[in-house]
Amino acid sequence: VGPLDLALGAGELAQVAGPSGAGKSLLLRAIADLDRNEGLIRLEGQPRQALSGSDWRRRVGYLPADPAWWADTVGEHLQPGGEHWLEALGFGPDVRTWTVDRLSSGERQRLALVRVLQNRPRVLLLDEPTANLDPDNTLIMEGLIRDYLRDSDAAALWVSHDAEQRSRLGGRLLLMESGQLMESNG
Repeated sequence: VGPLDLALGAGELAQVAGPSGAGKSLLLRAIADLDRNEGLIRLEGQPRQALSGSDWRRRVGYLPADPAWWADTVGEHLQPGGEHWLEALGFGPDVRTWTVDRLSSGERQRLALVRVLQNRPRVLLLDEPTANLDPDNTLIMEGLIRDYLRDSDAAALWVSHDAEQRSRLGGRLLLMESGQLMESNG
């Protein structure tokens, strides 16, 4: 992937589209500091190397298309609080007692968003965050993310193959092909 030159402003939503294998997920993983990469990445003027990996990943929240779950219950993955997000995504207070193995892929995706948002990231890196969701839950999750960006003045880089979703979300559209990123003209 790259070389790339990309800047996101506070509150900005930029979408990334392109064919499978073009490097979209690699780009997000590199920004999240999950894969080796070269170059300079800054957050609010501070270079990535000035922060520990865990501090960086709290400030730059990555939501993969298939989020990992490492403990037995949902509650072990969540911090205290965030009930308003859980409720907005259709979960009651008992969700914290649920075992992870009973979750559908869509439930895992929605709960993983809550897990990311609880860190109050300044940037969201969203890799097909609604791919496993039905249309109603897709709209709910889109709205929740837009509200978070607005209320937190956070930025987001959102990968989506869904042209209708890209139209609903608006923002800047970036196209990725063969590891190169370019601004779309329309």
